[in-house]
Amino acid sequence: MIKIVELLSPAGDITALNSAIKNGADSVYIGIQGYNMRATVSNFSIQDLKYAVKQCHDSGVKLYVCTNTIMKERDLIELRNLMPLIKSSGVDAVIVSDLGALNIARENNLNVHMSVQANLSNSEALNVLQELGVSRVVLSREMTLKEIKEIADNTKMDIEVFVHGSMCVAISGRCFLSSHLYNKSANCGECLQPCRKDWKIVSEDGEEFIIGNELESNFQEQKSEYEHTSEDFKNEKTHILSTKDLCMVDHIPELIDAGVEAFKIEGRAKPADYVSTVTRVYKDAININESGNWNSEERQIKTHKWKLELKKVFNRGFDTGFFFKIPNETSSSNQATCIKKDSGMVVNYYQKVNAAEIRLWEDLEVGDEIIIQGKTTGSITLKVGSMQVNGENILKASKGQNVAIFVEEKVRPNDNVYKRLKKDE
Repeated sequence: MIKIVELLSPAGDITALNSAIKNGADSVYIGIQGYNMRATVSNFSIQDLKYAVKQCHDSGVKLYVCTNTIMKERDLIELRNLMPLIKSSGVDAVIVSDLGALNIARENNLNVHMSVQANLSNSEALNVLQELGVSRVVLSREMTLKEIKEIADNTKMDIEVFVHGSMCVAISGRCFLSSHLYNKSANCGECLQPCRKDWKIVSEDGEEFIIGNELESNFQEQKSEYEHTSEDFKNEKTHILSTKDLCMVDHIPELIDAGVEAFKIEGRAKPADYVSTVTRVYKDAININESGNWNSEERQIKTHKWKLELKKVFNRGFDTGFFFKIPNETSSSNQATCIKKDSGMVVNYYQKVNAAEIRLWEDLEVGDEIIIQGKTTGSITLKVGSMQVNGENILKASKGQNVAIFVEEKVRPNDNVYKRLKKDE
């Protein structure tokens, strides 16, 4: 019998929340302003929380709230006031990393999940946390599949792991670089990601060696001092502190066999179209596995399609993290094959004929791929199959025109419309 797993998606705002729901998420995790690991991006206010819970529960989706920053004495006072409000909103669990936060959540009869920030990596720790009332743990990102299975065999705790998204250079995100350089603590959700910059190595005698985009030119100037050939060197371009993104979409059965109950997608700082795309791809992969067709030709064909879709949205290239080995490559920057271009806005939607009227500020052609995005709509990606202006079929519309296109799913006035373009266009 094939085990059923939970797909957990991120949401940084209402648009992303609805995108996750509409694309197959079984649960969504969000942050509350001031108490989560993404303090530098938009978060949900306590006033938004009941709406978010209703949106999820109306669709049979669970909602988890992150309160997983480092907690100091002054933070606990505010957290004691916040937890009853979180409880009254009807959320399904809170995600914490601090034992004090765990205790306050438990006093309010909230289900508690332990965050990856707790760096949990053995069954003894899980069993102690279970005695303290924790129902699920997010294991350390540094665990191999073999180690996860060893833990799962020795605990009754639900196990969750990250399966896709950005990876931090520090152990389970415990990084002090941003705090040291900018007085913005990564452990309090304020990380400015200096690890993603170009860095250079400076020797004791002052000789500099650039690690990043200028690496090859440095090498050409100094190649006589190295044994590498130019061809060898091309594979060594890297931002030394910036890892590739995690991607486990073609390893669903191995994760399940290791004892993982919940697959977590990273990305509360990512836009709604990212959430939509990644959630949809992983849900498709999970469904194929649950249908018993993982080893079929259909899945093998889809694997290629999944990777192409994932490459269209923000990524730094893909790796399997620590699941099979130590990650062996780093990445310079966003390697998405596509970009979004703001191209228009929905004026109206005519539900009887499934037609969206769009005001254009960029030319649009039949065959173009577009993204329609809004708070309630979420994020919808489609290829323009036909267009009409004043009831006449056209192949190309010009900026400034109002054009009608077929959109099967309901969209709403003021939804944003983007063209998805290949990066080199």
